[in-house]
Amino acid sequence: MTLAVTILPSQQLAALNEAYRKAVARKRLRLTLGAAVFFAALLVASVGAEVNLRTFFTYFGNFISYFDRLLTLENGSRVWTDIGEWFWGWPKWLWLLGETILISYVGTLSGAVLAFGLNFLAAENTAPAPWLRVVVKRLMEFCRTVPDIVFALIFVIAFGLGPMAGVLAITIHTIGALGKQYSEMVENIDMKPVEGVRCTGAGWISCMRFAVLPQVAAGFATYTLLRFEINVRGASVMGFVGAGGIGQELLVAIRKFYYSDVSAILLMIVLTVFVIDIGTGWIRGRLFGRGSHA
Repeated sequence: MTLAVTILPSQQLAALNEAYRKAVARKRLRLTLGAAVFFAALLVASVGAEVNLRTFFTYFGNFISYFDRLLTLENGSRVWTDIGEWFWGWPKWLWLLGETILISYVGTLSGAVLAFGLNFLAAENTAPAPWLRVVVKRLMEFCRTVPDIVFALIFVIAFGLGPMAGVLAITIHTIGALGKQYSEMVENIDMKPVEGVRCTGAGWISCMRFAVLPQVAAGFATYTLLRFEINVRGASVMGFVGAGGIGQELLVAIRKFYYSDVSAILLMIVLTVFVIDIGTGWIRGRLFGRGSHA
């Protein structure tokens, strides 16, 4: 079978080529103007934020030397030459690290339960009333807008020093963060199952239970496990304001210039986050299979 290739007349082909060149030129011009606007905005923002590259490069050596001190023991040797001296306070640090994990766990679980109950009221396609959706969304925005360490400071003032302040702070911040993620997932579901359940005469709660929840359960679990990992890092800092956990010990080491203690505590926190990340990944795989996605 012979295929015939149609060749356009030279004038028509030249017109098409000219139109193509103009389109390419317009696209390149838009990209160039967009890049120019981006870098101009970046420059203005840098000036407003007082970002001084000269200062950065002048004192960058202090940054390097600080990390050098973190890896040096009091006797001047490197930390890895005497692991026992480096982790001399590991029983106490491990206990405080466990307290940090428990603060994060209780706060994440409490916040996730409350966010689960509120997200159906905040999603546009499942909210029983528009005014209720607006109120719930503003509430969740407030919970996640205020930094969790600020909440921790407020609760320390109200309830005193200790883990309770950290738990309450993480709970409130988790409500806002997970509530938004949950509600956005609900807004992207397929509404046909909801309509089918509703046609049977089922109420609002039954529609959420049998039509919405099966579509988002895996994503809810994934985001909750991710938030737990994030909250462990957040709880590690809350000790700075007296909300319990390893953060308070880390702050003491920083203030007293115990450099090797700082590096040891930081290493323990990093390894803990690594273990939690691996553990949460294993849990997701066991619950929903290796191919599950958020």
